[in-house]
Formats: sequence, structure tokens, C-alpha cells
Amino acid sequence: MPIFIASRISLDDNVLFPDRIDIDHNNVTFYKGYILGYRSMVIPRNNIASVSIGSGIFFADVTIESVGGKRIVGSGFIKRDTMEIVRLLT
Repeated sequence: MPIFIASRISLDDNVLFPDRIDIDHNNVTFYKGYILGYRSMVIPRNNIASVSIGSGIFFADVTIESVGGKRIVGSGFIKRDTMEIVRLLT
């Protein structure tokens, strides 16, 4: 299944450690990189309550919320990628 990686040229903190969203048949996994390692969050696809997009001129942010209150916010994605994420998860 697809892997979506945020653009390094977006105006947020993605220059060195871009956000990444992996979507497979069962789960959505979000990776947020840091200088020493990364943080990840997994939401089962059957627990996704909503998917929304916040769009700028060139880049967009995607927010994925679960039934249990978990929230993934990935920033700096190409608009085409965010539309594909929404299509896959809804």
C-alpha cells in the first residue's frame, strides 16, 4: 500500500525530518521524525472517524481522527497526496 512523505520544501519543520503516513490494509501509521529518532502513531483503519484537509497555496495538511480520540496531523504534503489519502480512507 502507499507511503506518503511530506515535502522538504514546505515552510514547516519538514526540512530535515519530513512527516510520513503509511497506509496498509489494516492500519494507518504516522511517523514524525526528530533529531534523535522518531515518534509513531498507529490507528486501525476501521477506527477512523474523520479525515480532513487544510490547504494552502502549494501544500496541505491532513488530519486523521479516530473513534477513540487519537489524532494524526501531518503537515507539508503535496495537495495531490492529501486528496489520495482522503480517497483511500473514506
